[in-house]
Order: sequence, then structure tokens, then C-alpha cells
Amino acid sequence: MSKKIWMREERIVESWSALIEGGSGKAEEIYNMTINFIKERNPEAFKFEKVFVKTGERERGLFSKLIERDYLMVYSDYLKDFRMYIGARDYGKDLGVSWYLTCEPGFFKQMLGFTPTTYGAHWDLKMFAQEDLTAYVTLVHHSLLKAVERLMTSLGQDFSKVDRKSRGFLGVS
Repeated sequence: MSKKIWMREERIVESWSALIEGGSGKAEEIYNMTINFIKERNPEAFKFEKVFVKTGERERGLFSKLIERDYLMVYSDYLKDFRMYIGARDYGKDLGVSWYLTCEPGFFKQMLGFTPTTYGAHWDLKMFAQEDLTAYVTLVHHSLLKAVERLMTSLGQDFSKVDRKSRGFLGVS
């Protein structure tokens, strides 16, 4: 059983997404390829876990319930305040692929006033931690891009048209 995570959207500090035409039904393929590519580059640094994420959004209707979606959570014990959530879900005949980097300071850091806007997102990271965070995000981003490229190539599509740059304070590409 996958763990359920309540995501507060203000914790998202970086993101990226793409839509793969005709990619419906290929989410597990994207997840597996991404994990394998990460493990090829840095096998001991990362941990992976399938999770269900809730954001507080509800389905439409009279008896609506909270929406939850599955994600592949990628994290490192060294940078434990930062987690990446990789999503791949069918959108009609297409596949929406995305990732979100979150800043989730632990209880004591929150009590000291650290928030995503004061810790990480506005360069309050120490130099080495910022360097490691950039490398971590870039490695996961490139691994997901490689998986997207493989899938698109197998579907006869041009990967060069995919926007590689993330949105946020790191701006990885």
C-alpha cells in the first residue's frame, strides 16, 4: 500500500511538465525508465517510493471527495527537506508527465520560522547544499527527460520540441 501525502502547494519551489501525444497507458514505463536512469548515474544517493498525493482539491459534484493522484517520490537522506514528485497520468489519449520539487522543512525548522519562501526558494541555502540540490534536481530532471525522449521516439515523435527548462528558482535545463 502506498503512503498518502498531503501536499500544500505553497511548498512547490520548482516544476516541469510535458504532454506526450498518444502516450496514454505508459505511466509505469516512464516511472521504471526514470528510476533505472537515476540508478545508472548515482545508485546510492536516491530513494524511491510510490505515493498518493492530495492537495485539497475536490471532484466536482454534490458528494465530492478529495482528489488524489499517484506519484513517484524521489528523495535523498542528505537533502531531506527537499522531495521530488514525478507524475505521469493519462490525459485522454495522451500522457501528462511532470515533476515538482517541494521544500518541506522538518518540525523544528518550521518552529524556527523556516518556510519554503525563506528556506531554499530565496537562496538561504548554504553554498554546498545549494550545489548539491542543483545536482540532485538536474540528475532527476535529465533522467525523466531521457525517459520521455525514449517514449516519444518509440511513438515516432520529435523530442527536440519539448521544453527542457524547469520553472522555479533553479531553472534547470
